[in-house]
Amino acid sequence: MEAVFTVLGLGLVVFGLYDVFRGLLYPSGRGTISYWVLRVVWRLSRGTGHRWGSFSGPLGVVLVIVLWGMLQAFGWALVYYPHIPEGFYYAEGMNPDNYDDFAEALYISLVTLGTLGFGDVVPTGAWLRFVSPVEALIGFALLTATLSWFTQIYPALARRRALAVRLRALQAVGYADRVPFLERAGASRTLDQLTTDIVDVHVALVQNAESYYFREIKEDAALAVSLPYAMEIAARAEDAPAEEVRLSGAMLSSAVADFGQLLREEFHGAGENTEEVLGAYATDHGYPAAPAWRSERPRD
Repeated sequence: MEAVFTVLGLGLVVFGLYDVFRGLLYPSGRGTISYWVLRVVWRLSRGTGHRWGSFSGPLGVVLVIVLWGMLQAFGWALVYYPHIPEGFYYAEGMNPDNYDDFAEALYISLVTLGTLGFGDVVPTGAWLRFVSPVEALIGFALLTATLSWFTQIYPALARRRALAVRLRALQAVGYADRVPFLERAGASRTLDQLTTDIVDVHVALVQNAESYYFREIKEDAALAVSLPYAMEIAARAEDAPAEEVRLSGAMLSSAVADFGQLLREEFHGAGENTEEVLGAYATDHGYPAAPAWRSERPRD
């Protein structure tokens, strides 16, 4: 049975580490745990009409971190379990017979994983003395990795919000209707900057898929609401007399379409064309599917 518990425990440890690797270190990858936990929390939030939608992303991330820690704690506890109590030295005044063997193994695992080093229970077995520091190193690495996760998510959210606010500002001045009449260098420069911003947000979402599940508290900062206006700007750029502006508009339209394809394939899975995909994006985040810019002018 010792071999069974050891193999099962190491299996949990390896699976947990691989999931952390896929979720945090692998480019454009998502771990199994993070994928399902975030989706479940998001769907539960949608079921309530996103009443607590702004908490779904942070809550999902915290739950993922807790599950990663539990996998390591229970995995190492199974490794220690067959060696309780004879494989460990107990401090004076402690009687191992007073404690359940598996509960004691889990306690040792948690203390080691947290690098607390109480010293009340110390491994004495030759190989146990080796694996115990390994678990401590994994615990330290897991803490560092989860902290770095937050430092990756929030810059991605900042780029997304900045793009949303910029599109809102352009919408406020009716920029789409003015594109064909603007000086070509200035118009092209603005369109190219929007394209660059959308590509940056696209790449950030690929690398930090969990950022999709962070819903904005204020609609003004929600890209799901303002992104369709970029398509309107690109469409109006087609009417510009300057080829440079038309080309920049085509690039902008392509960037939005590519971003919409990512949204459809990886997240909400709805929509036959870019307009429908963006509408589904807004709906999935709890906003009206019909974007506000539709009322600016009748389409020919």
